[in-house]
Amino acid sequence: MNLILMHPALLMVAGALLLPLLRGRWRDAAVVLLPLAALAVLWSLPEGKLWQAGWLHYVLTPLTVDKLSRLFATIFLVMATTGGLFALRQPNRMELPAAFLYAASAVGVVLSGDLISVFVWWEVMAIGSTLVLWSAGTQNPAAWSASRRYLAMHLLGGMLLFFGIAGHLLEGGNLSFSAMQLDSFAHWLLLAGFLINAGAPPFSAWLPDAYPEASWSGMVFLSAFTTKAAVYVLMRGFPGTDILIWIGLFMIFYGIVYALLENDMRRILAYSIVNQVGFMITGIGIGTEMALNGAAAHAFTHIIYKALLLMSAGAVLAATGRRKCSELGGLFHSMPLTTICGTIGALAISSFPLTSGFVSKSMVTQAAVDLHLGTVWLLLAAASAGVFLHAGIKFPWFVFFQKDSGLRPPDPGPTLKAPMIFFAFLCIFLGVWPAPLYALLPYPVDYAPYTAAHVITQSQLLLFSGLAFFVMLGYLRRTPTITLDADWLWRKPLVWLWRAYAACIVRAKHQLRFMLAALGGWLATWLSRAHAPGGLFTSAVHTGTMALWVMLMMLLYLLFLYFGS
Repeated sequence: MNLILMHPALLMVAGALLLPLLRGRWRDAAVVLLPLAALAVLWSLPEGKLWQAGWLHYVLTPLTVDKLSRLFATIFLVMATTGGLFALRQPNRMELPAAFLYAASAVGVVLSGDLISVFVWWEVMAIGSTLVLWSAGTQNPAAWSASRRYLAMHLLGGMLLFFGIAGHLLEGGNLSFSAMQLDSFAHWLLLAGFLINAGAPPFSAWLPDAYPEASWSGMVFLSAFTTKAAVYVLMRGFPGTDILIWIGLFMIFYGIVYALLENDMRRILAYSIVNQVGFMITGIGIGTEMALNGAAAHAFTHIIYKALLLMSAGAVLAATGRRKCSELGGLFHSMPLTTICGTIGALAISSFPLTSGFVSKSMVTQAAVDLHLGTVWLLLAAASAGVFLHAGIKFPWFVFFQKDSGLRPPDPGPTLKAPMIFFAFLCIFLGVWPAPLYALLPYPVDYAPYTAAHVITQSQLLLFSGLAFFVMLGYLRRTPTITLDADWLWRKPLVWLWRAYAACIVRAKHQLRFMLAALGGWLATWLSRAHAPGGLFTSAVHTGTMALWVMLMMLLYLLFLYFGS
């Protein structure tokens, strides 16, 4: 078969359907080889609109390839391969098929050239990610409730996206997925639908609420696809939209503050996803070629180092069964490889020199400098210090070092070690030699990250941030607490209002049934008297009057039928 006729996303969907039928070595081989085959198909495809189909009087282009879509599809398939290897020994057999469907839908989104195809894959992505959450089991009430809230939030985002597309078409727009302006209500709905999946305020809380409830391997998949697919569609649909600068900056500091307050190691990393996506959205809002290159590069490197951090946290969770920082510590004694890999991921997320984060995040900062956005640059620089505090130091320090918890679990098996080592290598490799990454970016790159000024400034920022962490260590020691977030509004008051509304409806229904029963008794008595000798129905009655009574009786019958059920 000519590879140009194959869609990488459909190949992954076929893999998701095939995996439940395989066992043993065949299944292990398929988990690794199917995403690699999809990657080979992706790189065999030329650029352009490869699939076209007519729909009503519109043209659908469900397979469209350019440099930006190839970049995102590439890292999604690399993540599917490496994450699949990490989850190879996951006892739940539902998780990997669900994860492959999830990865397939993310690839489908970025390879879609029209809004209808984007919407279809967008909804499949919500289904796939929810199945990954459900594969962790429903016996834990907290996990089951979080997965339902997660699904509800993504259905809301999908509904906004649907109405936005419909409004866009009614206003005379076409289905081509290209840059839009916020010049209509429909485009605002599209932006809102995209931002919900990106974890933007006020709906950021779905991410730290749901992701940590996944299995030790499931959160690795969840960290990669939904928010980065949202970054892609924002880059494609709303580059240079000024409001995204401030939304991104809010996300950055929101993620930092809540991660610093958090005690659960996986919730720390979940909040840092919001934080890092904020950097990308800020770059999209700036909208220059440098900023968009930086957002794309940072999405690429973020998937790698975030997966590495979550793999190290997943290895700890699988070995100890514990998630709270207050219950961990001293694990470097018995888990040295996991400690090293987690520390490399922490340095990369902090943009430490010679790591991948340094060569990607700095492009967004440089774009702010180029446009003389002094306030934006200052906030981004301050945020870099905050990232080092919560993810660069706090996570590895409280999980692997600090006090000795007495736990001595060994490093995980080879299927968990190999993905961590591979991603740790990529974090260093891309940090030392960023040229391969820069060659994949959508625009030509004229940027040298390793200038003396940049290295010295970033090193000073991180070192003083580290000094502040240890000086304030007494105030940062974790205690078993719960942090309130914006989701409190729909987890508590909204639930109470809904229950009160439901109770009022039930009470009103009972009252109406009582009234109808009384009315029925009165009507039965009246009818018996009317049929008695000398009653109303024993004398001549006008035809119109009779028809009126028949209609009234039919209405009462329908009311009894509806409210009596």
